[in-house]
Amino acid sequence: MTIRDEVLAANEDYAASFGPKADLALLPARHFAILTCMDARLDPAKYAGLSEGDAHVIRNAGGRASDDAIRSLVISYKLLGTAQWFVIHHTNCGMEFFTDDVIRGLLANSLEQPHSAPMGSTTSVLGPGRRRRTTSTGSPSRTTPRGVVEDVARIRAHPLVPVASRSTATSTT
Repeated sequence: MTIRDEVLAANEDYAASFGPKADLALLPARHFAILTCMDARLDPAKYAGLSEGDAHVIRNAGGRASDDAIRSLVISYKLLGTAQWFVIHHTNCGMEFFTDDVIRGLLANSLEQPHSAPMGSTTSVLGPGRRRRTTSTGSPSRTTPRGVVEDVARIRAHPLVPVASRSTATSTT
């Protein structure tokens, strides 16, 4: 069975057992949003005590306040009724090991994923990536407590974030 088959089967089981949850409101019941890391080891539902329909969870590499993450927070607030948000970074985050410049360099050289070879070495992959303008998502402090403070400040300073949210926003590490 392929991973695709496993995911489709799991989705079928999930949909079949969804039952009364199908009647959940579009608006998050607990009226908050979380911006956090996409790290596969983290389960926001478990660490924040969430059930389906409770909150919006926005995930990206490092849990950073990127333009897209802020866009999602604004939509969550303006259109879907959230009243507060949390920025949650974590220890031992993979984003601690490289800067935006390193990522840009890797993408400029190749869009392909390196293939593992015996003994943990990698094979070289040919083919350039596209050069394009990117925006910085922060310094190497991206996942430290300072990174959380930087992200909360960036969100609060965004012109589309309501003034009330700017003064009541909460950060957690």
